[in-house]
Amino acid sequence: MTQSSDAIVPLGAIRFNSDSQKLEYWMGSAWMQIHTFSPNLDGGERGIIGSGYSIPGGSGANNIDFVTIPTQGNATDFGDLTYGNAYRGGLASNTRGIFINGQNDQTTDFITIPSTGNATSFGEITNDNFGGATFSNRIKGFRAGGADGPTHTNEIIAMTIATTSSFFDFGDMSITGTYMNGCGNPTRGIIMGGASPSPVGDINTIQFVSMGSNGNAQDFGDLSHTRKYISCLSNSVRAVAAGGGGGTTQNELMEFIQIATTGNATDFGDCSDTNGTNSSGNCASPTRGVFAGFYPAPAQIEYIAFATQGDSVDFGDLNYHGYYNGSCSNGHGGLG
Repeated sequence: MTQSSDAIVPLGAIRFNSDSQKLEYWMGSAWMQIHTFSPNLDGGERGIIGSGYSIPGGSGANNIDFVTIPTQGNATDFGDLTYGNAYRGGLASNTRGIFINGQNDQTTDFITIPSTGNATSFGEITNDNFGGATFSNRIKGFRAGGADGPTHTNEIIAMTIATTSSFFDFGDMSITGTYMNGCGNPTRGIIMGGASPSPVGDINTIQFVSMGSNGNAQDFGDLSHTRKYISCLSNSVRAVAAGGGGGTTQNELMEFIQIATTGNATDFGDCSDTNGTNSSGNCASPTRGVFAGFYPAPAQIEYIAFATQGDSVDFGDLNYHGYYNGSCSNGHGGLG
């Protein structure tokens, strides 16, 4: 396949090159291959979903499930977290997954993604603000924002994924809030949606940080709707947002951005669960995004194909039933 010299191609556009059999994106002057590394797993990239509110009962769940992202099917038991709670965030390197503190708790756990087994303590994060956006690249992990009871924060806390108890202050968001979510590419972290203290309420803001150096978040653009309890995921080119409280339109709608640029989100398609109001476990490979555990269908798993806009498709079911999950993968956009 060749690119005509006079063709107008939008920055960040994605195509499948039938000659090389590779996905490529337009970086403004040339088509660049999307890096698709191969983790040491026979079945491909692995998504990890854990914790949340269990159903029935409404108590904190310490379960961890995993799915093989390239292959549809039900989730399998991975092991247990040291502490189960709602609003635990997730982030990962190629080999290590980290579950950040949940509601009213500073516990942070880690797992080794290519294996199965129970989590080990990573250390206690510096405060128990829950519901912040989590994202990472291969080296650093981040939690941005969150709330401790009625007190909200704009603080961005970073950590070195390979080193336990390595938390440090990174910078601040432009908006104070919680119930956000995050994703990114290897250099840029994206923070979407959430809720700020009264009288601001639910927000539609998109922010970004440069993960390579400490600093404050900057404005990226806006979502088409306010989205509290949002879910978002990405490969290295596109980030897709789904779910969120506030009405049927917001629940169904998925929208996306091109991470390397700035600007407002664009329609991607619809979630098949039109009642999904609360954030789910979200994990990704370079080609697929997986959403797991939308309330009130806490076992349901859906997926999308990043390269083609469209509605989500059934993937399978979780092994346990829970929502407000934490999640991560060894194939997400922050890894390349």
